Order: sequence, then C-alpha cells, then structure tokens
Amino acid sequence: MEDCMSTRSGRKPRSCDTFVVLPPATAMGRIIFGKNSDRPGSEVQEVVYVPAADHESGAKVQCTYIEVDQVGHTHAVILSKPAWMWGAEMGANDQGVCIGNEAVWTRLNGPGDLEERLLGMDILRLALERASNASEAVDVIGQLIESPGQGGPCSDEPEQGWSYHNSFLIADRTTAWVLETAGKCWAAEHVTEGVRNISNELSICTKIDRSSPNLVEEAKKLGLYSDDSGPFNFAKVFSDSGKYLESQMSFRYRHGLKMLRELSSSGEFGVRDMFKILRDEESGICMTDGSFVSTGSQVSFGDDDPVKKVPRFQSQVDRRHALYRGHETLRELLGKEDAKGIALLGNLRELEEKCVEDMEELLGNFEESTYHKVAAIFQHMTDIELNFYK
Repeated sequence: MEDCMSTRSGRKPRSCDTFVVLPPATAMGRIIFGKNSDRPGSEVQEVVYVPAADHESGAKVQCTYIEVDQVGHTHAVILSKPAWMWGAEMGANDQGVCIGNEAVWTRLNGPGDLEERLLGMDILRLALERASNASEAVDVIGQLIESPGQGGPCSDEPEQGWSYHNSFLIADRTTAWVLETAGKCWAAEHVTEGVRNISNELSICTKIDRSSPNLVEEAKKLGLYSDDSGPFNFAKVFSDSGKYLESQMSFRYRHGLKMLRELSSSGEFGVRDMFKILRDEESGICMTDGSFVSTGSQVSFGDDDPVKKVPRFQSQVDRRHALYRGHETLRELLGKEDAKGIALLGNLRELEEKCVEDMEELLGNFEESTYHKVAAIFQHMTDIELNFYK
C-alpha cells in the first residue's frame, strides 16, 4: 500500500518511548510507569485535570475530529496532551490506570488513515475516562480501534500532513498490558512481572493474550499470513519494516530495554531510576534537538481554534502557557551554557527531589486525610517552578 503516513517531506517522525516496571523488580512492590512525549518542537503540550462526571443517556462526546457515544460516568483524569487536540499522549485516572501511546507504522498504512476518525490520543483519553482497571482499558481501546477506528492528521501544522497507527502501554496498581494495532486489527500482551517497553515499532510477537475478532483469519484474507508460515507472529505479519526480533529492533527500543533490565536487576527499581531512563539523551529517549523534542507544559485555549474549524489548520495560534515560556527560556540559557540557566536547572532538580520525598512520605503513611495533601502537590510544585522564571 502507498505509505502516506510519513510527513509530506517523506520522513516518518520517530519519537516517544513508554516504560513499565513491575514487582519483583521494583522497590516496595510498586508498579512504576513512565513515558516521554516527543512532539513537534513548535507544538505546545499542556497538563490538564478533568474531573469525574455523570452524563445523560444518549449524550455524545466531541473528540478531536468526530463525536462518539458518551458513557454514563467518566473518571477523573490528569492528561499530558498537545494543546490543539482533545486526546492525550499520556495520563492517569482516579482508578490508578496509566496509559501512554506510541506511533507505529504497519503494512496496513494507507491514504485512508488521514480520514477523520479517532486519533490514537483520543482513544487513550476515552480509555482513561471509562476504564476502572487495565483489563477494562484493553476492552475500551480494542472496541474503539474496531469502530469507529483510528485516523486523522496527527499534527495541526498544515505542511506536515501525517498520520499513523498506534500502540499503547497500559498499567494499573497490579498489572500491565501492551496493545498494538494495524488498522482495525489489534493484539494485546499481558505483562505480569518484570519490565516492558514500547517504542515506534510493533513488539508483540507470538504471546497474544487478547486480540481483535478473527485476527488470524483477517491476516489470511489480507494475504499477510498463511498456515505454512509458522506460528502467528503479530509483529512479523504486520510490521512495515519486517523487523520483529529483539536484536532487529531500533537502537532506542533496545537501549531503553537494556536500561530497564540493568536498573531493575537489584529488585529495587524506583521513581528516580525511571527519571534516569527518561533523561537519557544518548539513545534518543530524551530528545533535545531537531524538529521533534521531549515536551511538557500547561496551557488552555477557547473555541475559536483552527482545529475546530473546517477546513482545518488554516492558521496557527500561540498556545504557550507561562510555564512553557519559562521552559523555552531555560532551554535557551542552557544552550548558551549561561550560569543562570545552570543554576535554574539545579533548582529544578532540587524541587523534583523534594517532590519525590514528599510523595514517598505521604504514600508510606497514607490515610483519608492525606488525600487533600496529595491533590495539592501538583499545583504547589507548579507555582514554585513558575517563580523560578520571574
């Protein structure tokens, strides 16, 4: 099939990595989830909180491009999202479910992928709003992949014009799942211990614990698999690169997995270890240069928006929040090795460490009255950081 999922310049954006570490590899029996959101350098990413809500029967929810049926109750969510879209790159809900998504390119990519349906990020947010655990999130994502399906431009920059298929890493308090897609086909792998990561490539092979209906038969109909090809291997059948063995995967994927294994080998993997992985620049996990960078910010914008007008993306708007502007200033100072920037970075690392210490103390002695302290930490730390840039 024609591959129109690259940018109009012909290059496929390669970005994002998601990680999970489960007992017995973690300290204190915790599950630790992490993801970098790597997006176009000119795009603002915001962090938003959406409270739980009840909805009337027959209600609809407007996603980035299309409406879908709403459910009776949606969970509260915290989302890290490109400011122009409804969906999110990653997030968590009030039930302890975390999800991150990745762009993947498959043998089923084609011009129809630019048709406006649900973005992978819309599907991620819908799953967080609707699922009470990781297993339910697999159900929600699978149903949405099948109908109405994934599709639509994944950038609000008119000259880009790219779209892709999606993979997801889902975790809750007890378990994790990887779900990977190719068009309306999907496979899910249950992860019960140890480490797992995903990047911009299919990674589910023969361990398929759940899947779209009649997955193998659909692959046969598409001419991608036959019984004499050996055991059904999702990545081998659908990957556009034909790479599916660990030794053949991208350097970024392999390096991330290596770091996961090394840092968890003692059985004491913690939050700071995940920070180390997400900050790794040598492998490209942390992207600091080029058209795609690791981003994070908080911003809001109203209805007069080029993403909501048809034809779409005829203009662009400045979505930068004060915190985003502060990050831009810091990057500029660090690029010049300015002493002020180095001092600011030191202050941020101290703030981060204090936040981790506070959270560990609160979670180690958690009771009902602690809830309000936990809820206030994010806003408190954001306010402190904003003061650094004044």
